Amino acid sequence: MRQATTLLRIDTRRRGLLDVTPDVLRWVAAQGMTTGLLTVFCRHTSASLVIQENAAPAVRRDMEAYFDRLAPESGTYEHDDEGPDDMPAHLRTALTGVQLSIPVIDGAPALGTWQGIYLFEHRTSPHRRSLALHLSGE
Repeated sequence: MRQATTLLRIDTRRRGLLDVTPDVLRWVAAQGMTTGLLTVFCRHTSASLVIQENAAPAVRRDMEAYFDRLAPESGTYEHDDEGPDDMPAHLRTALTGVQLSIPVIDGAPALGTWQGIYLFEHRTSPHRRSLALHLSGE
């Protein structure tokens, strides 16, 4: 069994879902493993990861709007060290999660036809995010 790791740097421009699937697929393919398990880990507390619909942009817009309602900036929060979007970002991350485990079959992550891997940026301003990728397999 082999293992490979890397840090994938992602620059975000705003709050919302950013498709990182092409970057992840490229890296997995370059490892030359046909079977294994891919872990994608977001190294932040105000951004998260989701596997979601990759064909209809309305799905992403609806998800973003839902989380805006669920954890609004207008809420009364004790923690606001970095501004009004700080605590809502932490809540959204807690609800969605920071890790994905995806089987690798025939050299590629076994995503469904309409699935993509998204970094969900929960802050309003641009950020440089880091995803740790770990692939274990043969």
